[in-house]
Amino acid sequence: MSTEPGSTPAQSPASSPAPSHESRIHGCLLGGALGDSLGYAVEFDDISVVRARFGPAGLQDFSALEAASHFSDDTQMTLYTVDGLLEALEWANGGVGADTNACLWLAYLRWLGTQGVAVPPSAPVQPPRWIDTQDVLKHRRAPGNACLSGLATGEMGTVYRPVNSDSKGCGTVMRSAPFGLIPHIAPASVYKLSADAASLTHGHPSARQSAGAFSLVIHALTAGQGLREAADYALGYLRGGNLPNGEAPDPALIERMEAALRLAGSAGTPGAQLSPEDLVRELGEGWVAEEALAVALYAVLATVPETTAAGPEDAEAHFRAAVALAVNHSGDSDSTGSIAGNILGAFYGEQCLPAGWLGSLEAPEVIRGMASRLAAVTGA
Repeated sequence: MSTEPGSTPAQSPASSPAPSHESRIHGCLLGGALGDSLGYAVEFDDISVVRARFGPAGLQDFSALEAASHFSDDTQMTLYTVDGLLEALEWANGGVGADTNACLWLAYLRWLGTQGVAVPPSAPVQPPRWIDTQDVLKHRRAPGNACLSGLATGEMGTVYRPVNSDSKGCGTVMRSAPFGLIPHIAPASVYKLSADAASLTHGHPSARQSAGAFSLVIHALTAGQGLREAADYALGYLRGGNLPNGEAPDPALIERMEAALRLAGSAGTPGAQLSPEDLVRELGEGWVAEEALAVALYAVLATVPETTAAGPEDAEAHFRAAVALAVNHSGDSDSTGSIAGNILGAFYGEQCLPAGWLGSLEAPEVIRGMASRLAAVTGA
């Protein structure tokens, strides 16, 4: 298997022209927010409760919600990841080198301040940026404990000096799509950026490796690979001796990713969809990093349209089906929905996003504002 995304022809269910990189950026960030928002409505509910509220098929659409659904800390932290990358890229475009992970740490510290947690006095103070003026991002939406506690130490965690050394919560994966949206950088750089940023809050190898693998999936999709190829590529990267300093891939992560791909069926021949109970039994609830990635990958791949001549309507139907599958289970529904939405938005671009769902999305102008800034600074 090649270690470079885009080095083999893309096998895609879509025959329409490839989306622009700008469309992929908007699709990825908006798609993630949509999956996050739908899943957040049922995040802490057992599947029996979800069925009792919404019927045997569970929650399928925003129209089933009595009140508008909000996005969670997943979208908040994804947007702050974008902002940390923006600052580093702005410095670079101005001819000044910057420590990208330090920029991300400062961005996450500013997010920490929006959650009602005092930023430690030992941590650097950064002037506010555009994202910090958006009141919608200042609500506390069930943030992960490791994200809060890791940042609240005031220490900049690293692979070698970890904070929360045993934590492998999904708070690393759900915020890591933006690393895959940076064009013209090597896969090894994508992985390292993502894994280093994960180490700011989580110390377990699976936490950073799952984040890195997810970012590689997004990177491969934006380079033109198909959905199955991107997932296979990320798994092959982990297995192929590519990890920094010779680190071995985490066995639990490999096991979950392999299971997700196997259960989803082969390319062009999806397997029978798992029930929510079987999904959790086979892949986990999604509260930890490798489980969240596996559930999202399975949901995306198990719902690929059968036709190879899919157009915008098929792309939207795929998005709806995959996100519904990703959120209807007894687990971390907003994170699994967010990751699935990121993947499909990066693959199809904005054409897959249901207009009715976008109409229910909280503060789309803020998400689009960050997407536009990332597109501009990356030349998209």
